[in-house]
Amino acid sequence: MLSLVLRVMSRLMRLRKATFAALVVTGAAVALAIVFGGGKDTEHAKAAEASPGEPVVSIISPRNGEVQPNHAVVVKVGLENFQLAPRNFGGEPELGEGNIRFSLNRVPNCVDPKKLQKAINSPLGSERLKGASMDYPEHSGPNGILAERIGTAGGYSPATRPEIFYHGLPPGFYRLTVTLAQNNGATTPYHAVTNFQILQKPGHHQKKCEAGKVSSSKAAEKLG
Repeated sequence: MLSLVLRVMSRLMRLRKATFAALVVTGAAVALAIVFGGGKDTEHAKAAEASPGEPVVSIISPRNGEVQPNHAVVVKVGLENFQLAPRNFGGEPELGEGNIRFSLNRVPNCVDPKKLQKAINSPLGSERLKGASMDYPEHSGPNGILAERIGTAGGYSPATRPEIFYHGLPPGFYRLTVTLAQNNGATTPYHAVTNFQILQKPGHHQKKCEAGKVSSSKAAEKLG
């Protein structure tokens, strides 16, 4: 009888040790998961937190240095990692979406060489040589009307499509800047620039610059 009791007590002790060991292993696994992460849910969280690729904007047309015989130009851009969001125009900023700022300026005729040199030497100096803006309704159409509505006419024409049509452009050299913007219009660092020329009508010639001044063609060439 005594031996039977001893065997039962021995089994109970072994069961207690096994149960305690299992609890220790389970607790250790939970602790490791909390400290280091793990499991499918954690992998999903990591994927959600991964940063998307940086936005890229490129100008498909007009190409840099292109010569236009017509006094109108269709601007088309390519976008990567950036979604245009017409329904959210003017709304709260959202990652990876927004609209486009088109800014077209005619390079001034007969530039003062000192001003041109300042523009060449300074990253922001070219702003002084932008010349007349084409971002008004008479040149950028519906986009110009929208610009007037939000108070950006003469600065840029907003767009929720990757294109814009400029018309009624006087002959000369032009600098076009395309910038990606957030839904609320705030600018981003992602932009592209191109230069093109609108030719004079047949039989017309541009007035020559006075001595000492730099022609718009040479100014555009030096500004790049």
